[in-house]
Amino acid sequence: MSDEKVTARDVTEPTQVDFDYAVDDIRESVAAFSYDGDRATQDHLSGAPEERDLVLGDDDPRDAALAERPLTEDVAWTGRIFNVDRLRVQLPDGRNAIRDVVRHPGAVAVVALTDESRICLVRQYRTALGRVTVEIPAGKLAPGEDPLECARRELLEETGMEAEKIAYLTTIASSAGFCDELIHIYMATGLSFSKSSPDADEFINVDLVEVGELVDAVLDGRIEDAKTIVGALLCDAISRRLVETDE
Repeated sequence: MSDEKVTARDVTEPTQVDFDYAVDDIRESVAAFSYDGDRATQDHLSGAPEERDLVLGDDDPRDAALAERPLTEDVAWTGRIFNVDRLRVQLPDGRNAIRDVVRHPGAVAVVALTDESRICLVRQYRTALGRVTVEIPAGKLAPGEDPLECARRELLEETGMEAEKIAYLTTIASSAGFCDELIHIYMATGLSFSKSSPDADEFINVDLVEVGELVDAVLDGRIEDAKTIVGALLCDAISRRLVETDE
């Protein structure tokens, strides 16, 4: 091995030309793949507002002109609950863009109502928010699991409640801008208490709250969990329709 020492003078320092080339490469990448918040190249308008009946997504012939075409997709990060994929897509105008998408197996949530018109809520610390939240019971789907069976399982595990009847209400996309998670919401009635069995890392307290009180909290902006807001408003809407039907 040579005893010669490498000094600062022996190392070739990057020149201003090298630096300029590197900056140009970065700028080209940004121009090619990053459009969020950049209005410099914006050259199109949104469709003009139309008064019309409700038409769901992909059912309007004009929707085809909004579609992005995936070109490549790679797993950027693999986690215990979800993965993050990086997609290179072609925009409607032919340009390319990068989309980071959270790939999630899906989940269920349960609006569990007692015979006394109280709704079952779980209190759980959410590390992402740094505080305890009040939510309807919910959980992740196991691979290949039927959502209905998952709803029964999660309700029992988190609250100790078993239901005589469980009915499907709706499905929501938790955050369609970057995540493919779908949450299937069910209503459970005919409840009886058995024994809870939360996951090893789940620590939960359970409340039984009057539905009207929860709805008021939602309308006052005091409930922030999306699935719980949807569940509470569904309860309120269903009860109003039942009253109108009886009249």
